[in-house]
Amino acid sequence: MGRKAYTGQSMTSSGPYSHGIDAGEFIYFSGQTGYNGADYDGEKYDIHTQTTKSFHYLKDALSQANVTLDDVVKVNVYLTGMKYFEEMNAVYQTMFNEPFPARTCVAVYELPLGADVEIECIVKKPQSVE
Repeated sequence: MGRKAYTGQSMTSSGPYSHGIDAGEFIYFSGQTGYNGADYDGEKYDIHTQTTKSFHYLKDALSQANVTLDDVVKVNVYLTGMKYFEEMNAVYQTMFNEPFPARTCVAVYELPLGADVEIECIVKKPQSVE
């Protein structure tokens, strides 16, 4: 049985991975950075812009699977320094409604494409209305 993959339309992959993989009841979405845009031309962004763009690309991939941020149950956030934590949270809290998804946020040494934030998520598929 093959994997069902979802590909966002506004971004590229910075390696050999799918933007989203359907796993039955759950869909796993790969991490996105602010620099994954198909139209990215090398400029550097502040953490607010990187976080906003990361969510933009995630929402694009989610839409290909016909789900939204309201369906997200778990988020992992990777930062190159906890000095970005508050600014990232300022954007993050505008993306979700309460109750917020479960979340892990860790500092890492570095991220692909020179990014300072990468965000990935897991979605539980909504039950279909019959």
